[in-house]
Amino acid sequence: QVPLVESGGGSVEAGGSLRLSCATAAYDTNCMAWFRQAPGKEREAVAGLYRSGSSTYYTDSVKGRFTISYDSAKNTLDLQMNSLRPEDTAMYYCARIPGGGKCLPPLVERAGDWGQGTQVTVSS
Repeated sequence: QVPLVESGGGSVEAGGSLRLSCATAAYDTNCMAWFRQAPGKEREAVAGLYRSGSSTYYTDSVKGRFTISYDSAKNTLDLQMNSLRPEDTAMYYCARIPGGGKCLPPLVERAGDWGQGTQVTVSS
């Protein structure tokens, strides 16, 4: 499979926005997801998207602020992040979720190949 490449990270003040993108060759699994890992913390699933686009998953802390989507023209899995908070600071990764299971947790354990990540830093 073509490696995943994340981009779009950066440093913003609280309340700001960022849009992350994950370049893929194609949406070739049933589910893809965004994850994050802050220093000293475990990696967590942030948002997941079924290939059909029919269903999404968001962890509670980002509901109403983050939106996951797939741009079929660009072949990118995107994560629009609004109203950012200092606690959103982390390295963000995208990953494919192989197999036919639901695009719901547990996702970290089921993730296949990972991208290299993109850093998001939110200052107060």
